[in-house]
Amino acid sequence: MKSYNKNESKEWAREFLIGQWSTLVTPFDDRGEIDEQGLRFNIDYIKSLGSNGAGCSWGMGEFWSLSINERKKLMDIVIDQAKNWPVAAHVSHTSVSDIIDLMSSAEKSGYELLVIGAPYFATRKPSQVIDFIKYISSKTDLAIMYYNSPQFGTILNSTELAEIVNIENIVGVKEASFNKEISINSHLELGQKAIISTPDEWIYWEGEKQGFNQQVMFANTSDWRFDTPENNSYTKFVQMACKGTIDNDLYELEIKDIKQISDKWWQKTVSEAGGVLPVALCKYWGELVGMNSGGPRPPVHDLLSKDKQDLKIELANLEKLNISLYD
Repeated sequence: MKSYNKNESKEWAREFLIGQWSTLVTPFDDRGEIDEQGLRFNIDYIKSLGSNGAGCSWGMGEFWSLSINERKKLMDIVIDQAKNWPVAAHVSHTSVSDIIDLMSSAEKSGYELLVIGAPYFATRKPSQVIDFIKYISSKTDLAIMYYNSPQFGTILNSTELAEIVNIENIVGVKEASFNKEISINSHLELGQKAIISTPDEWIYWEGEKQGFNQQVMFANTSDWRFDTPENNSYTKFVQMACKGTIDNDLYELEIKDIKQISDKWWQKTVSEAGGVLPVALCKYWGELVGMNSGGPRPPVHDLLSKDKQDLKIELANLEKLNISLYD
């Protein structure tokens, strides 16, 4: 149940959105349906890494492949398994009525935070996106994080994002434009008004130089791709960085090498897919560390067998994730 009034949502979010937040994939079973038990296992696994919360049905959760009923089912499973662990529901769509339906369902299920991106396909002008988000926000009392990503077709700059965060219940921006200038300017210009979060570690060193500190990593897959319950160095690094302490030694010793492998394969997969999020890469990586996946739904292609083997060899040779070449 929502624990704040609409006009208190920005203040509430400052306490709710802190540290490392994860992104859930949506696992599918052999019939291509949502793997409920697999999803519940994945949530418990990520919780064991020390992450502070997670988002469901995002880009990595393949919301675009799910029916409205599947998205509702997914949200219900996630919040039920999460218990008191913070979670956020992604409600982006091109249909206003479906977004309102998803928002209402999320609130009934107990979600306190929503995530929404631009209405892909139908808009290309920032002014259209801003008007749309104003309208959608007026239809709910829940707090909303705006998702600024090229995957939705329109990227807003910091000036345009200022109009977004001036909306009463828009509590911040997941600034995933992959444009460093937009990320930095958004922190500098908007960080006192709302929460700005760029889902990559470089933002912490940049903040140290420019005088801002990102309070939440909202959100990425790096925790469950880089960490194990026995060695959660990535999650520890982010938790400390969100409080203003950057542990360079920890990063160099425990994170740098696996981050380089991740960046290499991320860029390769995105390039070969023409700019599409590397869902197939992350889902296979999750399988390697023991999580449930089922591979991506069409139209996204799974990784080639050779790529899977090459990635497995690189990660196994790193000797960080308990991956065996003989499994």
